[in-house]
Amino acid sequence: MRTRILVGVLVVSLFAAGGVVAFDYVRSPPAPSEYETTTVTAVDGNDGTELAAVDVRIADTHNKRYTGLSNTTSLDDGEGMLFVHDSEGEYSYVMRNMEFPLDIVFVDADGTITRIHHAPLDPADESEGQLTRYTGHGKYVLEVPMGYTNRTGISEGDRLLIPNETADGTATPNRSISIRR
Repeated sequence: MRTRILVGVLVVSLFAAGGVVAFDYVRSPPAPSEYETTTVTAVDGNDGTELAAVDVRIADTHNKRYTGLSNTTSLDDGEGMLFVHDSEGEYSYVMRNMEFPLDIVFVDADGTITRIHHAPLDPADESEGQLTRYTGHGKYVLEVPMGYTNRTGISEGDRLLIPNETADGTATPNRSISIRR
């Protein structure tokens, strides 16, 4: 009987601790200083001509990807956020708590741009379930100010060179991103 009570207390304690950790994990947005940075380069998919360079903050954890740019008031042309997923797949992004519209660029593991969405702001009173979902295939997602891809000529089929990640991504990075296969 005593063993059963101890096991019960242990299980309840583990659930309680896990709940606190999980709640804190999503509740506390990362500080700007927690993001590592690098520069990614977009090149023409046919001839390799450089189209643009973007200085990005790297969102490579669940909490950073969930928060995204929602605590950012604006981006200049040439600034953005690069979301790094553990594996290539189908992902959906929303404009949660955003103050400005974005281009959402899905990029596969070899750096090829597979989808570009021009994402306006959702109405302010939209609930989480009503937010527009922008879906695409990739391992990476680049978010830049809306219209940036049009102004620079970036289109589906072009490539994104990501230091230490994609082929020819040889720019000097401020960090190293591990590739998990």
